[in-house]
Amino acid sequence: MRKLRARWSVLADRVDTATPAGRDRTVDALRAFAILGVVLGHWLVTALTTANGGLSTTSPLAHMPWLAPVSWVFQTLSVFFLVGGHVAARGHASARERGVSYGLWVGQRLSRLFRPVAAVLALWAVAAGGMLLGGAELGTVQTLLKLVLSPLWFLLVFTALTAATPLVARLHPVWPLAVVAAVDLGRFGLGAPEWIGWINVAAGWLVPFTLGAAWSRGAFARRTPAAVLLGGGVAATAALVVWGGYPASMVGVPGAAVSNLNPPTLAAGMFGLAQCGLALLLREPLAAAMRRPRAWATVALVNLSAMTIFLWHQTAMMAVTAVGLLAPADLPGLHTVPDSPQWIATRLLWLPLFAAALAVCWAAFRTYEQARRRPERMTPSRPDAATGTFPRPRAASDLAVRHA
Repeated sequence: MRKLRARWSVLADRVDTATPAGRDRTVDALRAFAILGVVLGHWLVTALTTANGGLSTTSPLAHMPWLAPVSWVFQTLSVFFLVGGHVAARGHASARERGVSYGLWVGQRLSRLFRPVAAVLALWAVAAGGMLLGGAELGTVQTLLKLVLSPLWFLLVFTALTAATPLVARLHPVWPLAVVAAVDLGRFGLGAPEWIGWINVAAGWLVPFTLGAAWSRGAFARRTPAAVLLGGGVAATAALVVWGGYPASMVGVPGAAVSNLNPPTLAAGMFGLAQCGLALLLREPLAAAMRRPRAWATVALVNLSAMTIFLWHQTAMMAVTAVGLLAPADLPGLHTVPDSPQWIATRLLWLPLFAAALAVCWAAFRTYEQARRRPERMTPSRPDAATGTFPRPRAASDLAVRHA
């Protein structure tokens, strides 16, 4: 153990030394927080049970509504889109400055997203076919595929917004927020068809994306605008939940009449503003924390494999659940209905095993995200014009300088 700590300390020092002095480490810290928040949130509020024969999904939020505050902590997608808008706007501006074409910029920017997605789809196509041929129930296979594929919706939205960066980078966030409000008014107040809610899939996530673009232009150099976002977002969210009839949970709850997330509602949009405001206010303490080599190396490692972690975390949870089926009885917190505080306590005990399974997936599939790129001749403190990332150092501490 002492040797492992010593090796980690040496690697952390190398990562810290290799990181360009001009890099804003808070961007990486916020992205790591957002990804890990989504992973932990899914592991905590998604349950695969055998109550109805086969495997079916449910949520502790459906059985214990008082757990809704958990979703306020772990539904961190707005922070991810905030960082994505910041990096995309900065990268595109740098590309234009260097004369890099839009096609080259967007191609390189998105290729790192699609490689790991292809690996997930290929493995699960084979796995689903094998399960069906082996006699697994169709409903069970559909449940597993839904868990794997449903998180991919956000990557499609993120891809579309990234590709549209030249068009939306200077759009004021109030305009997509107004669209979200108008759609909700139509859905919930004027009897418009439910399908118009899906307009908010683009408009809702465009709000934090354009906030990130504004951040790249220096809009949040002072703390006051971020404080206004936080205070106004909290007040508006509370008002919409208490008096507007919106659900308290910021994630979907099975069986609920309305979801704040699918599609995003005005309550989710205002909550996202509050999250973004808090994230922007935390930049200084995060910057101080990231000056510690071990903390920075941990964040850099997460960022190096951010998409791998996101894409395989549900597979890791399902693998542990499937192995647990070999036990002679249902295992508490793994196969049982999440309807009591005891389930929560036992679920927490399963998290290290989920993390271990995810580490195995990471070791097997991280290369799809970390494909080598041609070395670039650039000034170390400036980002790659095409991708918004910094060039790779020749040292093994490569993980210090990648953006997801």
